[in-house]
Amino acid sequence: MKTVLITGATAGIGEACARAFVAAGWKVVGTGRRVERLQALADELGADRFHPCAYDMRDEDARDAALAALPAPFAAIDCLVNNAGLALGAAPAQSSRVSDWKTMIDTNVTALASLTHKLLPGLIERKGAIVMLSSVAATYPYTGGNVYGGTKAFVRQFALGLRSDLSGTGVRVTSIEPGMVETEFTVVRNGGDQAASDTFYAGVNPLTGADIAQTVLWVATQPAHVNINTLELMPVNQSFAGFQVAREG
Repeated sequence: MKTVLITGATAGIGEACARAFVAAGWKVVGTGRRVERLQALADELGADRFHPCAYDMRDEDARDAALAALPAPFAAIDCLVNNAGLALGAAPAQSSRVSDWKTMIDTNVTALASLTHKLLPGLIERKGAIVMLSSVAATYPYTGGNVYGGTKAFVRQFALGLRSDLSGTGVRVTSIEPGMVETEFTVVRNGGDQAASDTFYAGVNPLTGADIAQTVLWVATQPAHVNINTLELMPVNQSFAGFQVAREG
């Protein structure tokens, strides 16, 4: 039985991934800040199949302590799903808060890279897999995307770089780049405004966390000789953004 570590397992795509992997016969280590949500998942999925790790991704000391304390049945990580990340604000750069930018960089870039580095020796030993949750924002810019899009471009390029560096090790690396997925993501981005999130997704029939979880599981369960480099997906009702033209007068 293989073990996957999923960051950001307390909601959205991460929570859906935890359910999907357990249903497929995996053991899951789920990380997140909200202890009560992780415990609820452990109660639902079973303590023998889901192990909660409550810490803030940005706190490396807490992360290392949680990993060091993993029970033996969960200690050998075969797959890392780098899902934890966030967007804060949708204002143009000149109206954005630098504190929001720093939080996104610390979470989406620094913490992700640091955890990946921490787990690389074990993943190489077990010829495991790394699945990065990037975004279509890594490729297609939009007004207000600024630093969030930049962090997701890093995730995409980091995945490609790892794929190059890990050549010959047997470790598979994938960047999954979704478009509109209706989760708590947009609520958080809008400062807890559920109405703004509802308006954003109204009439779109967006992707769901479960949709992405099944994609992540599919990638992770491909034969050992198959690597999915990059996978971009959108709801049918979403397409590529058009160019902007600012007219004078």
